[in-house]
Amino acid sequence: MKKHHFLKSAVALTALTLLGTVQAQTTPIKFQLDWRFEGPSALFLTPEAKGYFKDAKLDVTIDAGNGSGGTVTRVASGAYDMGFADLAALMEFHANNPDAPNKPVAVMMVYNDTPASVMALKKSGIKTPADLNGKKLGAPVFDAGRRAFPIFAKANNVSGVTWTAMDPPLRETMLVRGDIDAITGFTFTSLLNLEARGIKSEDVVVLPYPNYGVKLYGNAIVASPKLIKENPAAVKAFLSAFAKGAKLVISNPAAAIADVKTRDGIVNVELETRRLKLAIDTVINSPNARAEGFGQVNGPRLSLMASQVSDAFNTKNRVNADTVWNGSFLPSKAELDVLPKK
Repeated sequence: MKKHHFLKSAVALTALTLLGTVQAQTTPIKFQLDWRFEGPSALFLTPEAKGYFKDAKLDVTIDAGNGSGGTVTRVASGAYDMGFADLAALMEFHANNPDAPNKPVAVMMVYNDTPASVMALKKSGIKTPADLNGKKLGAPVFDAGRRAFPIFAKANNVSGVTWTAMDPPLRETMLVRGDIDAITGFTFTSLLNLEARGIKSEDVVVLPYPNYGVKLYGNAIVASPKLIKENPAAVKAFLSAFAKGAKLVISNPAAAIADVKTRDGIVNVELETRRLKLAIDTVINSPNARAEGFGQVNGPRLSLMASQVSDAFNTKNRVNADTVWNGSFLPSKAELDVLPKK
């Protein structure tokens, strides 16, 4: 009887030891999005829902964000291990915080082109960048399009613009009311927000930054130097699992929105499906992305962006392109082959 009890105890102890070993092999990753749970967040929520991160021995927790600047700061503080943020915001942090001990680094490009654009109502008479001269523009102070507007203005000889600041929910409302002449924002965010306020898409003039001489990159996956140093395999595993999920999302955006709905039950499925498709068509599967390759960057273009951000953001130090990007963890060429052929 005692021998039987001893055997049962030994088996139980072995099972607990094995369980502990498995748990020890799983790396926890706290991940911060750039914004709330909307269509484009499916790029991260789908690989989580499908178990791709889990299969890669990662325990990934994904939280909504409130802007790229906040994401960069939280990864820098150690509150998050990785995040999704506008590359310009990351560059600004590097240049303004040269002595920061934990400056995040971009490890994979996702939005190969900035999603920023200027938007106006057709009735305003604004048709081209030249029509913005002397006009009143509005956007939150931290908006990526507003921060980068000097680059857009320089490329298109725009001057005399005055700015009105507001909280994000009021941006499109103030444009509809006529309080401002135009706004800056991500195309796939503000265009659909205007529609939600009763404006037809054909009544909106959209001036996308990439179409008017602005070659900025958009959002990238960023990682903490601490994670990179202590567990580089986890960074590589995350990117591989993400690429697998991104391919699924890009091939079937409508199905992927179900994973967003799971995280936020009040999202409008039709609206968020359109938002995701718009993001894919404009900044993920763009001509530049197909030319450079999904997830990757072009060296001269990255250097040009570093110089432009230094000037437009008036940073304390010049941005060093070599310190903000680390492409050594990117998956294989086959794994990065996620874009539909055109």
